[in-house]
Amino acid sequence: MAKDKVNEKEALRKENLEETVSKTDQFYNEHKKTIWTAACAIIVVALCIFAYVKLVYQPKCAEAAQQAFPAEQSFAAAEYELALNGDGNVLGLADVIDEYGAKAGAAVFMEAGVCALQLGQYEEALSYLKKYNGKEPIMAARALACQGDAYIGLEKYEEAVAAYNKAAAKADNVFAAAYLLKAGIVYEQLGNKAKALECYKTIKDKYPQSIEGYDIDKYITRAEAE
Repeated sequence: MAKDKVNEKEALRKENLEETVSKTDQFYNEHKKTIWTAACAIIVVALCIFAYVKLVYQPKCAEAAQQAFPAEQSFAAAEYELALNGDGNVLGLADVIDEYGAKAGAAVFMEAGVCALQLGQYEEALSYLKKYNGKEPIMAARALACQGDAYIGLEKYEEAVAAYNKAAAKADNVFAAAYLLKAGIVYEQLGNKAKALECYKTIKDKYPQSIEGYDIDKYITRAEAE
């Protein structure tokens, strides 16, 4: 009896399988032209993308990196005007960005932003820094902090403190202490002593070994006194 049930189940399984195969064959026969057309289209698109990346995009990125190299050397030497605007013989970072955009890499936006910031060109600095999309947390935090510095230059203190707080949250290490200290000082300038004190105490509690941490008690005392 049990054997008959097993055979019955096996026969039913085979029947279902054959029915499925039959339906699949029928569907394929009815739509094979559409299926092959779609498959060919996908292959053509994939080949076009591959060709573009290999023959156009990657060479353009290499060219952009080569063109940016002199400007990046000037940036490393703190020659900010030369780094940003070039000298007529080599491109500056601004020229590289205009010519190649993101193909030049994320770093050029950070470097151009820092150059503009150092030159007192705060709006331009913000424009570059907001386009920086590097994934490394320390550099991403620095870009946010530099935005805060640019907002200070523009006397937009609420925006500045927001940028410093974002930088501290992004860094979440000893670098965060510097950003929190800047935020605290701006809060004091805005008359928000409670928020300033919160920033200072966070430095004391979370980053006591930072440079800012060694000297933070005087800021706490000042905020509490005021």
